[in-house]
Amino acid sequence: MRSEFTQTRNVEFAETDMAGIVHFSNYFRWMESCEMAFCRELALPLVDFSPGQATGWPRVNVHCEFHAPFRFGDVVQVQLLVQKIGTKAITYAFRFRKVVDGQAQPAVLARGGITAVCVGGTAEGGMISQAIPPEVRAKLAPATPEQLAG
Repeated sequence: MRSEFTQTRNVEFAETDMAGIVHFSNYFRWMESCEMAFCRELALPLVDFSPGQATGWPRVNVHCEFHAPFRFGDVVQVQLLVQKIGTKAITYAFRFRKVVDGQAQPAVLARGGITAVCVGGTAEGGMISQAIPPEVRAKLAPATPEQLAG
């Protein structure tokens, strides 16, 4: 069972504003990209539209707070932590650190989070919340308080 995942990326010019500082909207893209990579690594179904098996994970809460900027050319480590696994929802916490000479620096420059609810399809083509499938739950573990505090 996994509770943590990291992804490293370079800040692209198109992700910055005129001052060369990363635009806030990119943190949300980076969180989702990290989540997708985590789920791919664990072979977790993110979206499945197979007949009778429609599953998805719409977001019901996202947030991000910024402590210091990233700039064009920086290397960013995005760390995902499984904060909470509920009956129908998973909450991920994210930390963003600058990488210098291949090492993530101790300072957290931004923190964020995503809460996603597991849904299935209705006969009318809509969505309805459902329990997290056992095969998904079996691959995840909540991060420890020590992990979350870091």
